[in-house]
Amino acid sequence: MTTTTTYPFSAVLGMADMRLALLLNAVSPAIGGVLVRGEKGTAKSTAVRALAALLPPVRRVVGCRFGCDPAEPDPACPDGPHPAGAGAEIRPARLVELPVGAAEDRVVGALDLEQAIGAGVRAFEPGLLAAAHRGVLYVDEVNLLHDHLVDLLLDAAAMGRSHVEREGVSVSHAARFLLVGTMNPEEGELRPQLLDRFGLTSR
Repeated sequence: MTTTTTYPFSAVLGMADMRLALLLNAVSPAIGGVLVRGEKGTAKSTAVRALAALLPPVRRVVGCRFGCDPAEPDPACPDGPHPAGAGAEIRPARLVELPVGAAEDRVVGALDLEQAIGAGVRAFEPGLLAAAHRGVLYVDEVNLLHDHLVDLLLDAAAMGRSHVEREGVSVSHAARFLLVGTMNPEEGELRPQLLDRFGLTSR
């Protein structure tokens, strides 16, 4: 039987500024996210992935694909409205990784083609922003991500919501997450106007 061991955050040595920036944003995501700059082999990805284990577990409405908190559900949740006293379940806080080559549909969500074709129903298939709600959204090599996707991420992180208007579907859902981007400056810089929108930058 194979077991998977998560590298503990406390075992990451050095990079004190990076670790402090991650912890500060874990305590208060309103800071605006973290951009970690560093060459290969500086434990950037290891530290970010280990951070998720430090976050408290999340209570959500049973079956809600958008992770609504039973104590304060999103009134505009596409899976709602959730009735008072809706059943709750507990799950670990998620770390959602956004691939550099991800399409916009994968990030914000899109029309559920299976429902549209099979049942003739316009239904929304949540994207990575919904999956990351109340967790961590991690973008490795953020400097290589298309600028319009970076804009989408930063807008959602700043507003705490994602708004989708496409393919005849109009959806708005909560999207509050800790945004963490990592990059190797040797592979290209991030545009200054995007760099300025991260709350903290660490090297």
